[in-house]
Amino acid sequence: MTIRSGRTARQLCVAADEALTEAAFRTGDFTGAESLFGEACALAEQDGDREAEALAVGGLGMTHHYRNIAKLLSGRTPADADVAAEEELMRRSLTIWEEIGDAAGTARALFGVGLVFQVLRRDWAAAMPYFWRSFGLAEAVEESGDLYGRSEIHRHLGFYHLVEDVRPAEAVRQLEYSLALREKLGDPRRIPSALVALGEAEMAAGNLERAVELLSRALTLARQADLQPWRIQDAEQTLREAAAALSAAT
Repeated sequence: MTIRSGRTARQLCVAADEALTEAAFRTGDFTGAESLFGEACALAEQDGDREAEALAVGGLGMTHHYRNIAKLLSGRTPADADVAAEEELMRRSLTIWEEIGDAAGTARALFGVGLVFQVLRRDWAAAMPYFWRSFGLAEAVEESGDLYGRSEIHRHLGFYHLVEDVRPAEAVRQLEYSLALREKLGDPRRIPSALVALGEAEMAAGNLERAVELLSRALTLARQADLQPWRIQDAEQTLREAAAALSAAT
């Protein structure tokens, strides 16, 4: 395989994924991740490495996704062109993974398309066929070593049962499993958001003491991990709501 700057396309994808995680959870600067995924994509196309190309294209799609989320959090609406660009990358990645016949890659790409509909278009009905298909392949994602990928699949199913098909007990079950996978992975940047989500589900299920316990832990860990301010504020706000509900109930 041709190597540029001493790294293969797949090695560039690994570096890009770490840069994306750091940007999404701590810095908010996606320039490095985008550059690395772009270089990996070009190199993979040059070498005819379809798997690396699918990884890089999907990574670019996720980079677009986190940028679009940042716009939503700042009170702006992502431009239609930005949403369309994200969807095109997610679907392009899905097409390649399906052509290759890789179950784990297909699951991740299906999940990516579902994110476009659920998060950006606020359309659960359009998102769920992709999420359900992704869920059906979730074991392959974990078997490939991608614990975070499987965690995300269960996380968004948990959200579905929390806010759309309202079944708090099922939301708790899915979000508990999502948290367990992140704890097994051991990345301190990724654990607080799983604790917040589970805390919200426990609150909806009426388990207020458990919710306060989880959210207190989430806030402590978010501060220790030096996460983005909005992530810390989210834990703070949700903890206040749970504590107030517990106080009112006692």
